Amino acid sequence: MSDPVSGAGTSQSEPPTKDPKKKYEKKEGDLSTEDLDLKQRMEFCVERIQDPNPELQIEALESMRKEILTSTSSMACVRKPLKFLRPHFGTLKDFYETVPKSDFKKDLADVISVLALTMSTEGKRESLKYRLLGSNGNIGSWGHEYVRNLAGEITEEYTNPQMKHTPSDDLRKLVLVIVAFLLKHNAEPEAVDLLTEAMGLVDSYILGDYVDSTNFRRTCLYLTSAARFLPEIDDITALDIAYCIYIQFEEFTNALQIALFLDEDEHIISVFTSCDDLLKKKQFCYIVARHGKYLKLDDYMWLDSHERILLCDIINNATLSESYLTLARDIEVMEPKSPEDIYKVHLLDDRAIAGASVDSARQNLAATFVNAFVNAGFGQDKLMTVPADSSNGGSSGNWVFKNKGHGKTSAAASLGMILLWDIDIGLAQIDKFIHSNDNYVIAGALLGVGLVNCNVYSHLDPARGILHEYIDNEDSSIRIGAIMGLGIAYAGTQDNQIRKRLTPILYDGKAPLDVIAFTAISLGLICVGSSNEKVAQAIVYALMVRSESELREPLTRLIALGHGLLYLGSQEDGLEATSDVLETFNEKIRKYCHLTLLSCAYAGTGNILKVQELLSHCAEHLNNGETHQGPAVLGIAMVAMAEELGLEMSIRSLEHLLQYGELNIRRAVPLALGLLCMSNPKVNVMDILSRLSHDTDLEVVMAAIISLGLIGAGTNNARIVFMLRNLSSYYYRIPSLLFCVQIALGLVHLGKGLLTLDPYHCDHFLLSPTALAGLVITLHGCLDMKAIILGKYHFVLYFLVLAMQPRMLMTLDENLKPLSVPVRVGQAVDIAGKAGQPKTITGFQTFTTPVLLAAGQRAELATEKYIPLTPTLEGHVILIENPMYRGDN
Repeated sequence: MSDPVSGAGTSQSEPPTKDPKKKYEKKEGDLSTEDLDLKQRMEFCVERIQDPNPELQIEALESMRKEILTSTSSMACVRKPLKFLRPHFGTLKDFYETVPKSDFKKDLADVISVLALTMSTEGKRESLKYRLLGSNGNIGSWGHEYVRNLAGEITEEYTNPQMKHTPSDDLRKLVLVIVAFLLKHNAEPEAVDLLTEAMGLVDSYILGDYVDSTNFRRTCLYLTSAARFLPEIDDITALDIAYCIYIQFEEFTNALQIALFLDEDEHIISVFTSCDDLLKKKQFCYIVARHGKYLKLDDYMWLDSHERILLCDIINNATLSESYLTLARDIEVMEPKSPEDIYKVHLLDDRAIAGASVDSARQNLAATFVNAFVNAGFGQDKLMTVPADSSNGGSSGNWVFKNKGHGKTSAAASLGMILLWDIDIGLAQIDKFIHSNDNYVIAGALLGVGLVNCNVYSHLDPARGILHEYIDNEDSSIRIGAIMGLGIAYAGTQDNQIRKRLTPILYDGKAPLDVIAFTAISLGLICVGSSNEKVAQAIVYALMVRSESELREPLTRLIALGHGLLYLGSQEDGLEATSDVLETFNEKIRKYCHLTLLSCAYAGTGNILKVQELLSHCAEHLNNGETHQGPAVLGIAMVAMAEELGLEMSIRSLEHLLQYGELNIRRAVPLALGLLCMSNPKVNVMDILSRLSHDTDLEVVMAAIISLGLIGAGTNNARIVFMLRNLSSYYYRIPSLLFCVQIALGLVHLGKGLLTLDPYHCDHFLLSPTALAGLVITLHGCLDMKAIILGKYHFVLYFLVLAMQPRMLMTLDENLKPLSVPVRVGQAVDIAGKAGQPKTITGFQTFTTPVLLAAGQRAELATEKYIPLTPTLEGHVILIENPMYRGDN
């Protein structure tokens, strides 16, 4: 049947067609009196606009314009004048074509442009077309939705260049008008996106001309947040734009963080020279020191020598030990802990107690590391710093000689870990071991010198003076101790003297393989991220002259890693510099070198294309003893650790590798998970590692146990501790696994819960190159646990010291003395791109400084009495009194 009035059929063969444009239209009988009156007025205006009389045309157009401007609607509705003008849209367009050039024609184009907001066919971009033909009046008078629609059509115009039909100069002017409007109305993300799409990031430096004091922070926050998702080169450009804006508005602390991220020395120096406030310069120095950046302070940066000495002490971390101990005293954890306090053997079953009571060399070695990790930086413990006349009759010398062979090296070196950052007292206590008759003890003492000096620099330069004379010693263990000590003490300094001293060792064909390996690692640390060609050539030569049998040795892979560390974070520049040379390598080492270099070059960038490339290498099923897939798995974690979304996606990818990957890949997956969640015990990762700790392959189990320690490092996480103590009961018959469990327990209690291994700081924005290098060296050593960690090179674990930092917030007054103030500590909230002034933390609690900050937490002052000199409340923060504060009244 069909309707006799409308003629609309109801048969199934010919369903009625629905015009989507009619959804805004109502029958006249359904309209209210006011709406009907408005509809008639709009139709009358359309008729008058087409009248031959120019005065009537202008009057009608102005009347229509006022009706549109003064009408209101909800977010979900179209303005009523626009609804009633829908049937006349084509009529107005046709009439426009007949009107001669005049101001009236431009005004009519403006109205048609607004009408096209809801009436234009998708893809025609008629709103933009008529806007460019219009009067170029106040764009904001037509409303935000109109401006956003124009921005969208402009983006389409630039992304479809073959469909362009508008002059580029006019379009550029319109883009800048819209950008200015969006920035003025708290739509910074839309403004940045439009400018980027329309003009490209290179031309987006003009953004600084349009931001003001009310919106530049939100604009820069969006730029820095979006940079992690931009392709290579564009990410650097976005950060550089943010840097320029921060400098323009004298937000020097934020500018310094970006300069450190970019690793641009010129930018860093520019921040110091642009700022005249000495207190702010002190805050800059604290940030640089936390980053591990060795910065030589030039004379033109300040006023007098006294200020220079003061800033040098801060930037050289001279007061780090003092601040750390102040935190420990405040939290009341100064009492030394023994390994037994960590193992809590009395809580285990009888089998575990029987296994743990065996006083073997491996058990003593484990106790050495646990003692060092737990008491790191406290200056006192119950094994190494016990006086000879103490009640238990023990002394540090006694404990050292309870170990055998290379175990003495780790035992003597542990004293350097216990006295971490305290150069004066530390070197005095280590000195007695340097003059020992046992070469292993001497080697450990030399390594201990490097540990004490880690991340701390003195104008007396004691590490150089002590270690230099042992570099060419006949005993290889002493040489390794001195070389490792130099690498740890001068990591990231680019020290030319030490570089020239160590480089010739790589050209020595008679030098043992282990000496060559640790020399390459130390040079990689000292010149980390510098792309130093001379060091790279020396390491490449050392690899090229190795024999077939030596290339199969696990230590050879550390040589490749030393080469990769030189290009840490360099991205494509690092790959281009050495890709040709790598092609000449032996097949056995070429792929390992390439993937190690790729992982290091893109570490911390979040580059999804490189993650896919590394995953493709892991997808290969190889059964001929290939080792290059191990660094590929670690590389996935190194690249993806930059931001939370990529991190979560990588965890899922690694789970797939566990299911489908070969055995050598499965052994590396737990280590990659440990790196992704360093000192951040995520529950899902904890569950995966717990499952892998009962795997059928012992090396997978070892890696999982060590990684449990790494993700819980310095957190005292009760669930991980419970897991590890259960594992010690389960594996009490297997010394190697029990050793790993005890090492992991020591890591979880790192610094009695005051330290972290997380290489990121400043709200997860900055990645410390030296900290990441120390972690990666340790993890590469764990790729072959039996040969390195469980062999005679267990002291590789001491490279973790490069990533150790107090996870504290210490507030200081203007004289750099501790100042206790209330702070709110809660989970950090990402506010990039959010309108208004959203809260930056959630679920907070109020504490009094100094306080501990866990992974993912952020702090903010709970009082308006003071103003912090850095927006990121981490580490050392200087506070100044707020001149506007009037107390509670």
